[in-house]
Amino acid sequence: MKPELQAGHEKHTKDSRFNVVIPARYGSTRLPGKPLRQIAGKTMIERVYEIGLTSGAEQVIVATDDERIHGEVVRFGGNAVMTSPLHPSGTDRIAEVARSLAWSKDTVVVNLQGDEPSLDPALVEMVAQGLHGHSGAGVATLATPILRDEERFDPNAVKVVTDQNGLALYFSRAPIPWVRDEIKKDSLGPPTLNGGTPFLRHIGLYAYRVGVLLDIADADQSPIEAAESLEQLRAMAMGIRIHVSTVQAPPVPGVDTEEDLDRVACLLSTKDKPSRGLPQK
Repeated sequence: MKPELQAGHEKHTKDSRFNVVIPARYGSTRLPGKPLRQIAGKTMIERVYEIGLTSGAEQVIVATDDERIHGEVVRFGGNAVMTSPLHPSGTDRIAEVARSLAWSKDTVVVNLQGDEPSLDPALVEMVAQGLHGHSGAGVATLATPILRDEERFDPNAVKVVTDQNGLALYFSRAPIPWVRDEIKKDSLGPPTLNGGTPFLRHIGLYAYRVGVLLDIADADQSPIEAAESLEQLRAMAMGIRIHVSTVQAPPVPGVDTEEDLDRVACLLSTKDKPSRGLPQK
């Protein structure tokens, strides 16, 4: 199911424009050289770059510290910026790009992960417009409903609680909100929840106002960020508001392993095949 959005492939008005930066590094413990791996006839980084272009972004830039990745982006006609190899996160890499290109503090930039070759481009536009539509927020992100008990208690599934305006109250690996009177302990398995309390799983796609992005990159790690190992909690500890848009269907997972690569290659190979059916009216 695609999110309900207006067409995102047109030029935006001045007050809704956004840029996309794709942080990409060569080193990966589980899948070395990941951005240059082939997926249905194209490298992963080219696939992700095309998502940025299709989203309607004004500029799409790959931020990398590797000459091989930079060369591949140039080969397919994309824009790439070489960045420091010392950055601890993609956020810091994007901040260097924003500084080097002298983007204004009000520019909206989306952090599009370089291992998301099957992400729906409409989600990139959604997170950017979520930030444009909420002037009190410095960051925007996405979430999707949690429907399975095991996901609620899975620490790898990050949960988020929002206020009535869609602004994040907290992110956690714990099952928040903790519904005290609804927890049922089954001696043969994990706790289960009854009562229909809504839960949201965070989707790690972010849009930033550049001024806020630079402040976050310059700040020290906060205690709650270190405790939960969640970078977005640094912004919350700084008092930066994060807007959360909800999508009903979760996006296709990214690529971390050889198995993921095979899965996405199969998906995109099928998608790229021309239809043999009757012409659409």
